[in-house]
Amino acid sequence: MNMAAAPTSAAAPSPAAAPGRPEKQRLGDVLVQQRLISQEQLQQTLELQRKTGKKVGRLLIETGIITEELLANGLARQLRIPFVNLKTFPFRSDVVKLLPESAARRFRALVLEDKGDTLLLALADPLDLFAFDELTRLLKRNLVIAAVPESQLALAFDRLYRRTEEISGLARALEKDLGDAVDFGELSASVGLEGAPVVRLLQSLFEDATQVGASDVHIEPQEAELQIRVRVDGVLQTQTQADKRIGPALVQRLKLMAGLDISEKRLPQDGRFSVRLKEATIDVRLSTLPTNYGESAVMRLLNQGAGMKRLDHIGMPADMLKRFREVLGRSAGLVLVTGPTGSGKTTTLYAALAEINAAELKIITVEDPVEYRLPGLTQVQVNDKIELTFARVLRATLRQDPDVILVGEMRDTETAEIGLRAAITGHLVLSTLHTRDAISTPFRLLDMGVPPFMVATSLQAVIAQRLVRLNCVECSEPQQPNAQEQAWLSSMIETGTPPSPQRGRGCSSCNGTGYAGRQGVYELLEMDAVLTQAASRSDPAAFMKLARERMKGQTLAHHALALVRQGRTSLAEALRIGFDVDEQE
Repeated sequence: MNMAAAPTSAAAPSPAAAPGRPEKQRLGDVLVQQRLISQEQLQQTLELQRKTGKKVGRLLIETGIITEELLANGLARQLRIPFVNLKTFPFRSDVVKLLPESAARRFRALVLEDKGDTLLLALADPLDLFAFDELTRLLKRNLVIAAVPESQLALAFDRLYRRTEEISGLARALEKDLGDAVDFGELSASVGLEGAPVVRLLQSLFEDATQVGASDVHIEPQEAELQIRVRVDGVLQTQTQADKRIGPALVQRLKLMAGLDISEKRLPQDGRFSVRLKEATIDVRLSTLPTNYGESAVMRLLNQGAGMKRLDHIGMPADMLKRFREVLGRSAGLVLVTGPTGSGKTTTLYAALAEINAAELKIITVEDPVEYRLPGLTQVQVNDKIELTFARVLRATLRQDPDVILVGEMRDTETAEIGLRAAITGHLVLSTLHTRDAISTPFRLLDMGVPPFMVATSLQAVIAQRLVRLNCVECSEPQQPNAQEQAWLSSMIETGTPPSPQRGRGCSSCNGTGYAGRQGVYELLEMDAVLTQAASRSDPAAFMKLARERMKGQTLAHHALALVRQGRTSLAEALRIGFDVDEQE
């Protein structure tokens, strides 16, 4: 049976006349004809259908008689229609949006190509005559049907539509609720209504953000509109743009959820709350900031159900991991993890804590805020409002007989000095610091006013890290380096074979970015007697020369280059790490 469509007429073709309309056939009979299932298996499935009411295709997949791919391929051959792998299909947003999200999800259909007089349409069930007729009427085009695995279709909906229609509709509903009034009283009333558009809008935003693996949600008032963006794999993506009048209602609702002062709009505020979604509970860290056009809100999303990463799984090279574990086995000293905000420092520290956590050790953490909860640890969250500062908690911690102390961040001289003293007096202290590489870390402590002898005698090791985006495995392909990338490769590789770089071209699986997921790149500087002596003399030039000799070929840039050799990341990502580190030299 040929399902090609006839030329488009002025009006949408009637169902009876539609040349691409499938003939009425039973799925089971088609699969038996294709010899994908036996007549006996079909009868067993039909008997099960009478008991459960589920569709035959779904039952065949659930019982393991056939896979989704075989089912779709069998239908494609029998009906003489294309089979499309949606994981690698190059979607175009404007073509997909020809079919509204609500209709796409209802009929389980997706527009793949616009050929002018016809549309290529992925349909979960190519034998669904009702869906075909309704889609023909809705799209007012002739249709060519393609068979696709149903699970791929469901994932494609989430990637391509991203709840945009739902979020935009809720934003319009909230705007209508508020009308032209933006006074405090009316906003407070709207915020207090459970099930109001503001509540449903926030719920949809959180669901969309977790669906795409976002780490942050940004609500940003602009001069003419409200911009809502999400950060995925370290890169911000625009979710929607709405009327700027709904911004105050969203922020006030978030403040109520976080227990903040909704009457205070002139000062920044920080809080946290939890959101229960369909599949997980999300911890949300909320930060508000007054701007020219209203309060901006940023939410960091932490999935409680994601599980704690182990040191083996964070991507640290095997030789470095072995040395780091040896450092963690020591009974005293300071271990620092450094890097910019969002480089994965907290993940590394908690992986280290999970590694050494044992019944015979007393481990206390001092954090702002407590991001992950580990059983067996004593975790304390600082609170500057009641003067429960890092320094104050750290002093009290030393009287709690700890073996290991985690200090969330060395923020000031007082905290750094107390932490270093604890390391000198027989405690293993883990903390973070904002520096650009491992070599410059001791001098950052000196800049903070810590005495050189304390740095030299307590600092055991420094790990510097960054996060690089990984190539999408579905669309990764060989890449030809440009002139800048070739120059960087030449500077990094003195001898040996240059890598054959790969880069994702962009597909539906990675939302057209070419990247899917991130991994840490690391460098480790261990302090030895010679480095300790150089650090105690406060001689930056001598210390850096010695440290570079120790770390030759084992820097952040070299680790990134190793990932390029493995085809796991692109040259552009490695180059970004290389330039970031080289700028300071």
